[in-house]
Amino acid sequence: MIVNRHIGNEPDDYDELEQHLAQKLNAPLNWPEGGGLTIGHVADIAAATACDTTFSQAANGHLIDLFAALPLPGSTEGKAFWERIRDAGGSAAWNIVPANMGGHLFDRLQDGNESGVAYRVLSFLEGLTPSQRTAVAEVIGSVLDHGTIGVTGRYGGELWLRDAEMSAWRVALASRREFETTQDREQFFEAWRRA
Repeated sequence: MIVNRHIGNEPDDYDELEQHLAQKLNAPLNWPEGGGLTIGHVADIAAATACDTTFSQAANGHLIDLFAALPLPGSTEGKAFWERIRDAGGSAAWNIVPANMGGHLFDRLQDGNESGVAYRVLSFLEGLTPSQRTAVAEVIGSVLDHGTIGVTGRYGGELWLRDAEMSAWRVALASRREFETTQDREQFFEAWRRA
């Protein structure tokens, strides 16, 4: 469900998320009266959590889905596939091949290191020449399951690469928030108010 959430509402101006929570919880918007934590506070917590973590987690989950569409490392098909990726991608491919990236980077996603896989994917794609990118797209497209995904061949591989690139970029962009302070945020808004 998508609801509109507005930063800095007036105290009695309830937004869609607060109204939705009140309806789902069957409680008045200011419930409990005189209590420390109201429906509005719960909505603020939910919105903050969604902004700060869900965006990055969803993009990482999508990166995992993209890698899951490729042959598994250690399988006969996977061994041949990853060798072809190394041949097609040259030294840039070392950023994502299982022998170098390994499962530990995917395991770290569960421990909160949300940018490791993303940075590897971005380094891989940045290091490819145009001809290598085309060759890698052909290799990836050759293993995509047309019955499941609907596309194969170079076009399917190009879609995989673009999707991986944008998902990794979203993770990297969201991770910069870790270093942003309240003062930085206020400075941003103030600069745009004065522009």
